[in-house]
Amino acid sequence: MADGIKKAIERAITAMRNNLGEPLAIDDLARAALFSKFHFSREFRRVTGVSPGRFLSSLRIQEAKRLLLTTSMNVADISLTVGYTSVGTFSSRFTRSVGLTPTMYRRLRGCAPHVQPASCGLEPTGSTVCGRVLQQPDAGTGLIFLGLFPDRIPEGRPVRCVVMARPGAYRLNNVPPGRWYVLSHSVAPPPEMSLHQAPVDKQDLTVGALGPITVGPNVTISGVDVRLMPMRNIDPPVLLPLLDARRTALSVALPDEAAA
Repeated sequence: MADGIKKAIERAITAMRNNLGEPLAIDDLARAALFSKFHFSREFRRVTGVSPGRFLSSLRIQEAKRLLLTTSMNVADISLTVGYTSVGTFSSRFTRSVGLTPTMYRRLRGCAPHVQPASCGLEPTGSTVCGRVLQQPDAGTGLIFLGLFPDRIPEGRPVRCVVMARPGAYRLNNVPPGRWYVLSHSVAPPPEMSLHQAPVDKQDLTVGALGPITVGPNVTISGVDVRLMPMRNIDPPVLLPLLDARRTALSVALPDEAAA
């Protein structure tokens, strides 16, 4: 990736973050990147894996998650702060992306006891996707989530998923035919601090992505390795709630064991 293009995309993302409550248009973002509108849209998708509009929408939900956990603002005020004029539209979008209503997300302090894979409209087959989750030896890690998603943003219900106690081999069984992204993330709280005590901006988030991969019926796709790396400014936000380590620790699937 050319350094100049990456910096241009980062300028646009910074403009997004600084103006989440404003009605940003593609022309505004292209000007921040110093690109033409069409060149900007093409390069933004190539660098981040998603369109500028999808990235902006995800940043707004990410900021709403932060405000729900770190402030006493009500849901209506949060929706306005992140650029929604309708609290109903905001709540629906938040719930679809995060898998919890804003109120429930706040009540659970940003953590979910489990992640439920999608089932409606998907026909399971004998297909399998397997590989390894890799990480730098000196990197701290918590529980690792890995799932298959229809696009580059980890939101909503994954097609199939697994929770791992540590990096290593994984196996996803009965994967429906389709074109899927393999997305993974892990959060390691600061030393001597639990996941729920760690401030949101102090949690060490690592992410990994691969794809898209095309899965046909009754096939095994191996060697689908994902490397966890520190999250960058150009990586799409993780919209799923963190896994509740307190409830998951006793029943977590080991890397080479059960998968959903």
